[in-house]
Amino acid sequence: MNLRLIKQRFMVHLDPVLLSGLGALLLVSLLVLYSASGGNEMRVFGQMGNIAIGFVALWVVANMPLHWLMRSAVPIYVLGMGMLIAVALFGEISHGARRWLNLGFMNFQPSELMKIAVPLMMAWYFEKHEATLTMKNYVIATLLLLMPVALIVRQPDLGTSILIGASGFYVLFLAGLSWRVIIGLLVTAAASAPFLWNMLHDYQRHRIMMLFDPSQDALGKGYHTIQGMIAVGSGGLLGKGYMQGTQTHLDFLPERTTDFIFAVYSEEFGFVGNLFLLGLFAFVIGRGFMITANASTYFTRLMAGSITLTFFTYAFVNMGMVSGILPVVGVPLPLISYGGTSMLTLLLGFGVLMSIHTHQRLVKT
Repeated sequence: MNLRLIKQRFMVHLDPVLLSGLGALLLVSLLVLYSASGGNEMRVFGQMGNIAIGFVALWVVANMPLHWLMRSAVPIYVLGMGMLIAVALFGEISHGARRWLNLGFMNFQPSELMKIAVPLMMAWYFEKHEATLTMKNYVIATLLLLMPVALIVRQPDLGTSILIGASGFYVLFLAGLSWRVIIGLLVTAAASAPFLWNMLHDYQRHRIMMLFDPSQDALGKGYHTIQGMIAVGSGGLLGKGYMQGTQTHLDFLPERTTDFIFAVYSEEFGFVGNLFLLGLFAFVIGRGFMITANASTYFTRLMAGSITLTFFTYAFVNMGMVSGILPVVGVPLPLISYGGTSMLTLLLGFGVLMSIHTHQRLVKT
């Protein structure tokens, strides 16, 4: 009886439907990671550790009352901005980018924190001004978004800046930003493309150019795109079989445990396997939309919608860049690719979704 009571108290703020979808994706992650790493058990155990830490964070956030989430918005955003400024001043440099902050006991990537902090802050701001929203409020919210994005672009980290920019845009959209304004912004962005192009680093411009013709530098800048497309296409209908992918196991495929793990999966499980994986992603995203639709407050609707749509963007950008329809921007496949910081951030976001759903459910009952 005591064990049953403990289990009920442990599970009360966890949504079993969403949890089942996340669990299925994480099982796929461990399965594919074992193949992608060439049977490296330590890599798999490392990912299991990342998942365990992420689920602890998910449980803590899921049990956090909604008013606690709102109160944490400003402190988390200020902390994240402070850490981004610290990275710009004396962050660790790796592979030509300054993205990491040495905390003594670990290296931390503050830009990952902003994937949660930015939509949380913007949702809090719109909640405070819900009754009297004007264009001024949208401008201020946009500035709250652009400040961290500008610091992250400077690192440079184009992939993370795209995801954070998308998460903030979704909050603006869900908060009722006029379509006229959105179309105006798109036209402005298109008109300023030449200026933005000149602001990009050389390697970023090369990545975009490789999208149109990767064969012009097949052994250099276009190598990732070409090998990813070969692996995805060679899987055919049913795939080559588990741990039988030639692009993977003959070491042609780069970054196969992180950014290009979808190519590993596609080569081994083929089109049918991809449909299954897309179905799992659609299940999780669909559950997120259901939680968004049933959210009871302005703040929770904005937050849940942004988290769900950002997760969709995460998956779409990764699959697009591996398949050769988007530039290679260094975005991992969510919940599948190896990585500790991204796994923690993603599961934190799903913890927020569960808090929104379960606390709302308890209020109704």
